[in-house]
Amino acid sequence: MTSARAAFRVGVGGIVHETNTFAVEALGPTDLDAFVRVDGEDILRVHRGTRTCVGGMIDAAAELGAELVPLSWSFAQPSGTVAADAYQSMRDNLLHAITAAGPLDALALDLHGGGVAENAEDLEGDLGSAVRALVGPRVPIVVTLDLHGNVSDTMADAFDVMIGYHLYPHTDQWERGDEAMRLVPRLLDGTLRPRTYVEHLPILLPTSTTDPGHPAADMNELCRRLEAEPGVVDCTVFHGFPFTDVPEVGVHVVVTTDADIDLARRTAAKVGAWIWDAKERFRVEHPTPDQAVRAALEMTGQPIVINETNDNAGGGAPGDGTQLLQALIDQGADDAVFGFLCDAESVAVCHDAGVGAVVHLRLGAKHDRVHGETIETDAYVKCLTDGRFTLRAFAEGSRVSLGRCARVVLGGRDGGIEVIVAERRAQTFDDTIFRLHGIDVTEYKIVALKSSNHFRAGFRDVAAAIVTSDAPGLTTTRVEVFDHQRSARPLWPRDPDATYAPPE
Repeated sequence: MTSARAAFRVGVGGIVHETNTFAVEALGPTDLDAFVRVDGEDILRVHRGTRTCVGGMIDAAAELGAELVPLSWSFAQPSGTVAADAYQSMRDNLLHAITAAGPLDALALDLHGGGVAENAEDLEGDLGSAVRALVGPRVPIVVTLDLHGNVSDTMADAFDVMIGYHLYPHTDQWERGDEAMRLVPRLLDGTLRPRTYVEHLPILLPTSTTDPGHPAADMNELCRRLEAEPGVVDCTVFHGFPFTDVPEVGVHVVVTTDADIDLARRTAAKVGAWIWDAKERFRVEHPTPDQAVRAALEMTGQPIVINETNDNAGGGAPGDGTQLLQALIDQGADDAVFGFLCDAESVAVCHDAGVGAVVHLRLGAKHDRVHGETIETDAYVKCLTDGRFTLRAFAEGSRVSLGRCARVVLGGRDGGIEVIVAERRAQTFDDTIFRLHGIDVTEYKIVALKSSNHFRAGFRDVAAAIVTSDAPGLTTTRVEVFDHQRSARPLWPRDPDATYAPPE
């Protein structure tokens, strides 16, 4: 690539939020304080050297010789609907940063695709329309999106190219950021004239890993083969976010071609037909917490990882549910460690008492009783930390701060089950939270954690086996229980009579 093609100014920023509209009752609206906002050069400081979308954009821009102009980037843990004033503030801040940056040749935005605000049920569509109106039709806009985005036609109209994650766990974020940035020179010199088609499928897809042996891996392989065909720039299936009640909820096949909308439509139709025919393969009945613990205790080898999918803070659940922990207690699974439970009140009790103290805790269930009842227990305070660490497997290099944390032993000094308790909500991505508290997960029979699939990035090569536990909750895989009143059409499997016909 010549230096003339690579010399461009590209603005980088974004707003990232995965919105669980059903979580508002438990968690309330997501206000501005819930977001981490990073402006200007701090964006580069936070993301440089990380395996994230913005990290990939930064590295690609450096290779291309582009001038990277950091704008404004905001992120919050998945949670309830974004408050109107919070979204307005972040949107206005990003638009102001674009204006203040001066003439930009292109924009590269890190978004999610599943954002919902009180004043914008299609957050990314609203934001994209506002950005497009500001910069005009000639400035290319490339965006990276989470695989769980509910992609709208409004988004397709606003953005030149939408690059979505292929993998779940999302271990390809860096690659997608790199890919998006490397398309910018072709958009600028006219050698790429993108045409994007979005095929909407009336399916509520449960959280489905793309690891080998699972149906989503076969789906990705089909997309890979189609993407290799002449004229196809990108072919991605967005699983959608089933925990959001918006008109566009569902599965979306997004195909971008070079100047050929008919090719994009035909390609998307092939993928859509495959998904509809294979939809039953994605429905899996997971064991209850009691069943999961019983199965784990009967398995050989260690550690046996039990992931509590129905209370996944990474999907907007409270992260303080006690269903799996109670099952461990009930079945006497003393050779077990649980990492982690979100309970700021219990953390404060532990830090006030100090290491070596025996305290009485009212553990968990601070937000609702859907995810279990509060556990009253004595606990030995074994370790206290500041909750700061760096991820090793998922979004490698990213810094995490869970607030103050405590490692406790339930039942007192002579108890068995160990639990890590944190002030802030998050899911468990890898074993770094355990390492921080002096725990080697391979020394335990059972490692219990809260996550739907991202944990696999850090545990698939460590676990002797993985057992998924499911129960009532805000991120249960039984997606048919959620009342999608705003959907534009009947949705399978909530409506078993839902129909779909791919375009001719």
